[in-house]
Amino acid sequence: MSQSLSKQEKMRIVSNFILLSPPGEFNEVFNDVRGLLRDDNLLKEEVGLATAQHNKEQFIPCKIEGSDKKVLITEHGDKGGGKFYDPHTKQTFKYDHLRKVTSDVKSGKSDQVSEPWRSALEMALFTYTENHFSKGTTSVYGSTSPDGTITLISCTESHEFNAKNYWNGRWRSQWSTSFKPSQKTAELSGILKIQVHYYEEGNVQLVSSQWSTSFKPSQKTAELSGILKIQVHYYEEGNVQLVSSKEVKETLDITNEADTAKAFCQLVLNAESEYQTATAENYQTMSNTTFKALRRALPITKAKIDWAKIAGFNIGRELKKTA
Repeated sequence: MSQSLSKQEKMRIVSNFILLSPPGEFNEVFNDVRGLLRDDNLLKEEVGLATAQHNKEQFIPCKIEGSDKKVLITEHGDKGGGKFYDPHTKQTFKYDHLRKVTSDVKSGKSDQVSEPWRSALEMALFTYTENHFSKGTTSVYGSTSPDGTITLISCTESHEFNAKNYWNGRWRSQWSTSFKPSQKTAELSGILKIQVHYYEEGNVQLVSSQWSTSFKPSQKTAELSGILKIQVHYYEEGNVQLVSSKEVKETLDITNEADTAKAFCQLVLNAESEYQTATAENYQTMSNTTFKALRRALPITKAKIDWAKIAGFNIGRELKKTA
């Protein structure tokens, strides 16, 4: 990296590389950045914050001792000082962001007011995640403000890494709601994010957002609103980017803890299924039309070039010259 850059400029560039690491390729990006920077002391000094931010934004799953479920590393479970909270087991633990390992597991405290709502939603979302994500992990957080407002936040992550075939992908979704037990309506809002990286002399990245919710148990209906955003980047000796967004609004019925959690999951299922189906259809359409239009699939002869045979001809020609 250029010596003319200041320390602040170098770390800004390094942090951006870290934060934009494709799913499943953090170590590769980190090693490349280390080679560019050529200053391990500066790297150790500054890269920790970017790595922590990356892990929290990516909802990195981890396993803690004594738990049958993985927990996500998110800003909602961040207790400061490298410690995080697992709402399922009600335990705190330390997390090493570079090595991605947990330690120092201790008993924690849950919010008693929001816990019945949180646990009901957690149970419903665990079932939903197991049924619809092959490698999914969900964490559900609950809290109560001084004025009695309950806030529930669910985070879900699922990934598929296939480096052998040059692609990796990650799904992230976050849903949240805030309400007072005396109310009956709520606003449900969420953020849906998909990131796909394809690399074989090419690159595809997809990012989408967003969703959230809040409601009052005394109300009978709630509005579900969301913004879905997709960003796709593909290049093979070229550069193609696709960005799309979609706003969604639904109504959520508020009853008791269990029924509200069930209704919550049904709305999530409908919205996420529709989004995933539309995304798959768009990829198929682009594969058959957009990407094919960028270049000729075959030469004018309509036959693939046998490069090995051409190389053989060249070798034969050279041998004749020396004979």
